[in-house]
Amino acid sequence: MTPMIDVRHVHKAFGGLRVINDCSLSVAKGSITGLIGPNGAGKSTLFNIIAGALPLDSGQVLLDGEEITNRPANALFHKGLLRTFQIAHEFSQMTALENLMMVPPAQAGEGLFNAWLKPGLVRAQEEGVRRKALEVIDFIGLYHVRNELAGNLSGGQKKLLELGRTMMTDARVVLLDEIAAGVNRTLLGDLVENIERLNRDLGYTFLVIEHDMDMIARLCDPVIVLAQGSVMVEGTIQEIQSNPEVIEAYFGAPHDATP
Repeated sequence: MTPMIDVRHVHKAFGGLRVINDCSLSVAKGSITGLIGPNGAGKSTLFNIIAGALPLDSGQVLLDGEEITNRPANALFHKGLLRTFQIAHEFSQMTALENLMMVPPAQAGEGLFNAWLKPGLVRAQEEGVRRKALEVIDFIGLYHVRNELAGNLSGGQKKLLELGRTMMTDARVVLLDEIAAGVNRTLLGDLVENIERLNRDLGYTFLVIEHDMDMIARLCDPVIVLAQGSVMVEGTIQEIQSNPEVIEAYFGAPHDATP
């Protein structure tokens, strides 16, 4: 089966510092794949390359068999590749519902011609977008704050809203960047449940950067470990946690070393 994401021999350097070093990995369609590694391993840089936010120096990135190397983020959005951020990027002075309604591309009301000469078309499309946004905000458990300014939401609610935004378009694969950061345990449970539902019911593929190993253990199979800009090992969370190379990479000493 063609992988949803296929990274082939990617290199990226900043000045004389090589951050991604001959990195190759694949993310299977319909999987929730974890990407972990010690600080400075290159996880965020690799995410930014896949998402079109950074150009690579050499190598290839493919989406469902199609080469997308160095395509800009807006082009990848239209191909169904979306990402969330460690720090949520909401429109703070718009309501939670309006944040969702902003997402669908090519809305008729965005053009002056349609706004003036086809108001019926604009109203009909906007009502359809609103209905979908209400369905999504109910799905993610934020219906009770749908009319609240997004800037007033808690950190966890903002992360849920970001996840909801991926549902307002034809997402195929979503890159989740430390979605658990700053989220209380109750809302984190809601986030995990929503990710599982999107994967199970709608077929979303996820690639997840996360430091919360409990979340990785619940969600992700397989788990890929990145170290010094390349893949060290891939396997189940149990295999990863018992791998002596992984333990050494995280803690800087063999797992059986004495203090």
